[in-house]
Amino acid sequence: MNYKRISALAVMSLFLGYNSIAQTIKFKTESHDFGIVEEGVQASFTFEVTNTGSAPLVISSVQPSCGCTTPEWSKEPIMPGKTGLIKASYNSQGRLGVFNKSIAVVSNATNETNKTIYIRGIVEKKEENKYTAAEIKASPRLTVDKVSYNFGKIEKGQRVNYKFKITNTGMSDLKIPLNNAILAGCGCIEYKISKETIKPKETVILELIYTPKNLGEIEEVVSITSNDIVTKYAKISLKANVVGSFATPNIMKEGNQNVPFK
Repeated sequence: MNYKRISALAVMSLFLGYNSIAQTIKFKTESHDFGIVEEGVQASFTFEVTNTGSAPLVISSVQPSCGCTTPEWSKEPIMPGKTGLIKASYNSQGRLGVFNKSIAVVSNATNETNKTIYIRGIVEKKEENKYTAAEIKASPRLTVDKVSYNFGKIEKGQRVNYKFKITNTGMSDLKIPLNNAILAGCGCIEYKISKETIKPKETVILELIYTPKNLGEIEEVVSITSNDIVTKYAKISLKANVVGSFATPNIMKEGNQNVPFK
């Protein structure tokens, strides 16, 4: 037995193993949905970045897809086990409608040198409350049994659904349009509702169908429109850990060729 050769291979394996985890980047969440944003608001969200490796992680640049988004980030090296921050601010002034912006993060991470994170939402024109106390008291009220639901681990492109209970806790009929009642910045939510007009104290079923478009820990904010003048938009948060595929790979790549395990 050639002990010198075995020893050399062991040292090389340790070296390669060490390098493979030298500095790795992990985001707490890779996207953020602001939901409804009133025009003129500077919508900001801070992404948390953890170095899960064994060497300093350096974020060299953070580049948004448009000038409407301003980034700030940790310029100092992020030490192993420590957390850095990337703040993304979206200027909503004069930008009514859906926005979905990508932000490219470049670092020395060994797992993902180039990483893309996302912010999205819907900018609505600010409206002043012109209702009287009597009108507010007589208004229908949209109440949801759950304000969030987590689908767990699902595949990108997989259609999943959950049924929420909508109750009218107000004093008059609640109306949720059968078409265009749901606003979602991702453009990935469909819905079904059992009826359009809901009597006081009546409960109906709202089914949300979600088809994820991005990978990672995702949270989508769904806003429900109705004639409830107290709460203009009722919000539901949908969460999921979106992966590429559940399939277990049974081959490995050498260069550009697929070869069976040896």
